[in-house]
Amino acid sequence: MPIDSLLVVGAGGHAKVVIDAVRCTYADSVVLQLADDNLALAGLMCMGLPIIAPVARAVGTERDFHVAVGHNGFRSRLAERCLQAGMIYRTIVHPKAAVAVSAKIDAGCFIAASAVVAPMAVLNDGCIVNHGAVIDHDCVIGRYSHIAPNATLSGNVRLGEKVLIGAGANILPGVVIGDGCVIGAGAVVLHDLPAHATYAGVPAQRIQRGECHERGSD
Repeated sequence: MPIDSLLVVGAGGHAKVVIDAVRCTYADSVVLQLADDNLALAGLMCMGLPIIAPVARAVGTERDFHVAVGHNGFRSRLAERCLQAGMIYRTIVHPKAAVAVSAKIDAGCFIAASAVVAPMAVLNDGCIVNHGAVIDHDCVIGRYSHIAPNATLSGNVRLGEKVLIGAGANILPGVVIGDGCVIGAGAVVLHDLPAHATYAGVPAQRIQRGECHERGSD
């Protein structure tokens, strides 16, 4: 389904990456708008686009949108607001990403340059696969999860909803990670992990959330 115009929701660092991917994919054929709920940004420019604030000013029925926010909770809440208004959540895939034909990519996902999504992988709604990240064969990624740059999920990994896999982390084959987990940058996960916990280190060990500095919040 072609895109004629797209509302990018969120005007932080991740929005710059998304806008660039849209331009690399569609050149000038897509009219872009940018909106954020931070009223201090109203009228400022980002990537050549004036920022509309708050987001409610740009919401419209049957408009295409993409939430360009790295923080999983914020991204899910903004997406639900737009969906409830009758908008259409679009997936953006950078043309230099490698996505298998047999992979299943649901609404609102973002796949950055140099990312790999391997055969039979499944990305549920609103996931981010950031620069250089690898989702190997048969992985299943829960809604609104974020795989940060250069992280690697080996074959048949299962992530719950709103999981953050930090930059450069490695998840071994077949591991299951529960909803809301945070995996710190550079961690190596050897075994299944429960929901709503934070892990870091090699091998990954449970820590207090305040000790883990992986943000993913742009």
